[in-house]
Amino acid sequence: MGCACWFILTIWYSTILLHLISLMFVDHIKIQAKAGDGGNGCSSFRREKFEPKGGPDGGDGGRGGDVILVVSQHVDNLREFFYRPNYKGERGKHGMGQRKTGRSGKDLVLKVPPGTIVYRTQPNVTEVKDDEFEVPDLTDANWAGDFSEDEEGQMVLMDRKESEESKETETAADAKLDPDGELIPDAELDENTSDEFFVDEQDEQVVEEETEEEEPHPYGEIVADLTEVGQKFTLCSGGIGGKGNWNYRTDRNQAPIEFTMGEKGDDDWFYLELRRIADIGLVGFPNAGKSTLLTTLSNASPKVAAYPFTTLKPMVGVVDFPGFYRTTVADIPGLIEGAHANVGLGHDFLRHISRCSVFLFVADTAAVDQRDPISDIQILRKEIRLYDEELGDREWLIVANKIDLEESNVYLEALKTRFPKQEIFPISAQTGEGIEELKKKLCELSGSRPS
Repeated sequence: MGCACWFILTIWYSTILLHLISLMFVDHIKIQAKAGDGGNGCSSFRREKFEPKGGPDGGDGGRGGDVILVVSQHVDNLREFFYRPNYKGERGKHGMGQRKTGRSGKDLVLKVPPGTIVYRTQPNVTEVKDDEFEVPDLTDANWAGDFSEDEEGQMVLMDRKESEESKETETAADAKLDPDGELIPDAELDENTSDEFFVDEQDEQVVEEETEEEEPHPYGEIVADLTEVGQKFTLCSGGIGGKGNWNYRTDRNQAPIEFTMGEKGDDDWFYLELRRIADIGLVGFPNAGKSTLLTTLSNASPKVAAYPFTTLKPMVGVVDFPGFYRTTVADIPGLIEGAHANVGLGHDFLRHISRCSVFLFVADTAAVDQRDPISDIQILRKEIRLYDEELGDREWLIVANKIDLEESNVYLEALKTRFPKQEIFPISAQTGEGIEELKKKLCELSGSRPS
């Protein structure tokens, strides 16, 4: 009886754990990848019956396995890399006698979702405490002076006086002297002083241009942007196998013993960042009705509830139109003021709108949370522009949600007055009012037939 209860509890615990893991969403992770090393070449000689001088027959080593990233439509985030951040390709086998080449190592294939950007980054550095540094014992020779070369070409230790005199001579040589050989103080340098003491203006401009360099990306150098399903990228290349002594036979050297070792595989650290691929992005404050709107437009099923909360992971849905046209819509988690400065989870959410060509700003016209929809749209527009200037120039529409409530009439008129040149779509994601007009506009903007 006790064993049966323990078995049931184990199954229940495993089910709960797998469910929690499935809910985990990871969109950026740092990993280490190392390709397999090449196998070593072989140095051997043929020894068979009636073949006393068979000659060299050492085979080559096998090639090391690569680490390859493949875009898969069956993966929606980088969760698998969270539990295993280190990856290593298989090493190639060593060469053998009878001119046998070692087997090449198998490639390690890692699946990533569409929209993954790969950065080459710096390795993790372990912090060392001050107590772990060893201070060497210093002797009198460390403080005696500098070294100089004597007549015989050997380095000898100079006395303190000789070292100080040589330093004074170097200082005088570097000082600014007038034609009579006297030192010119800095205060007496004027326009009449020779131009050789001053830097030309053109030289100053060249120095300024050299110092003005582009700031590096915080994640490192971008090496790949994986957007198409089936796209492959070799993260690390395997090492080439070594050569056996059979490759070094010549007419003069018929019994070579030389062979080469296999090359090392590439080893580096990478930063993977996921940016959702969608044509249209739903942008708005928490509890504006974005998830409900996505559920109404597509077959996606994000979390929807009657209490205020914010979505913690972006959802992508496919919207179908007449004539076999379709488009993709992404539900971006709710943004707040200061998101461009990473307030809250600003950067974690803003990264997913960089691939959207059209933005739908969803506003709560009923002011359920006592928020002004006009102020909300202005704040969201400002946050997007501060995060990336290019995103602020893309096409955008206003979706006035929750018009089924009586309080929405006042704010809807205010929106039309504040944004007279902007197209506004009054809808109710809950009842479906105004959804068809919105879908027609989305089809005109980004509808396309799948290839």
